[in-house]
Amino acid sequence: MIRIGQGIDVHAFCDPKDVIDTAEQFVTLAGVNIPHPVGLLAHSDGDVVLHALADALLGALALGDIGQHFPDTDEANAGLDSRVLLRHVYDLIIKKGYHLVNADITVMCERPKLAKHNLAMRTNIAEDLNTQIDNISVKATTTEKLGFTGRQEGIMVSAVVLLTQTDNV
Repeated sequence: MIRIGQGIDVHAFCDPKDVIDTAEQFVTLAGVNIPHPVGLLAHSDGDVVLHALADALLGALALGDIGQHFPDTDEANAGLDSRVLLRHVYDLIIKKGYHLVNADITVMCERPKLAKHNLAMRTNIAEDLNTQIDNISVKATTTEKLGFTGRQEGIMVSAVVLLTQTDNV
C-alpha cells in the first residue's frame, strides 16, 4: 500500500522597517539558518520548507495539517523549532505503519539564493525522517519576478511525499 501527500506553505518576509539589527538576520529553511536581510513572519521559527513537508506527510495519511497539530493560538508553539515539529509528525506516520519512500520539495523565491545550502537542507531532512539523503530532493526556483515571491515579499514551498506501509504491519 502506498500513499502520496502534498503540502504547500507560504510565509511573508518581515517588513524591513521593523528590522533593528540586520547583521543578525536570516531565514531558517529545512533547519538551516541562511543569511537574509529580513526574516519570515511566523508564530514558530517560520521554516516554510519543513511546514510544507510536514503537511505533505500528514496529508498522505489524512491526518489533518500542522495547524491542527501545532496551532498558532497555543503559546507553547511560539518560536517552535520546526525540526521538532517535523520529527513529531513523522512519529505519527511511523505509528500508523508507514515510512517515507521519498520527498520532493520545491522552494519558490527570488532571494535568498539556496544552491550552496542545498546539501545541508537535504541532510537535515534525511536525518529527521530517518532516511538516506538520496530519498530527499530540495530544489529552488524563482517565479521570474512575478507575484509575491517575485516581488520578494515572501517564500512559497511545495512538497510531495510517497509513503509505503512498513513490512511489520
